[in-house]
Amino acid sequence: MRHLKAGRKLGRTSDHRRAMYSNMVASLVTHGQIETTEAKAKELRSIADRTLHWGVGVHQLVARGTKKLSDAERAQVVHAKRMARRVLKNEDALDKMFAEVAPELASHPGGYTRVLKTRYRVGDAAPMALIALVSNGARKDAAARDESAPAKGRAKGDAPAKGEKADKKASTKASAKASADKGKAKAKAKGKSKADDE
Repeated sequence: MRHLKAGRKLGRTSDHRRAMYSNMVASLVTHGQIETTEAKAKELRSIADRTLHWGVGVHQLVARGTKKLSDAERAQVVHAKRMARRVLKNEDALDKMFAEVAPELASHPGGYTRVLKTRYRVGDAAPMALIALVSNGARKDAAARDESAPAKGRAKGDAPAKGEKADKKASTKASAKASADKGKAKAKAKGKSKADDE
């Protein structure tokens, strides 16, 4: 039984792993996306989401400014920053997360990162992946593309009409027969031309 064996060790000690994840979350917040191995990206996803959630939870309080907050609200912001600092040790990245990144991700109910498989690394053929922040801009662009593109075929839930399948089969058979007849005619014509040459 594999009790308490969750998570990838990635060939590192626990201290090394913790430091690596901290650096990777800082890079992700700073640059918006990073390319790493697929295994590291999948492990990083949950750590980054948990860290980003601290910023998203208090983004409205941070936007109001510290002078306009009550003591309880100020304590809430301080607590969130301290909890995020446990993972995100880089002060610039921490400030950017609370000031810029968290407000962008506020409309998401979770799942602030996405992992996209990219390539196999030259040298050791390790599967690589791109881990990126999900931003509102990307979601709006995708929605705009979906709306502008014409719909293909039926909607997912629509069933085909009763005669539609039969019509499709009949047309497929007819086109196959026509192409077969065409092939026979070409072969006959070739045979005649060879006989004429001899």
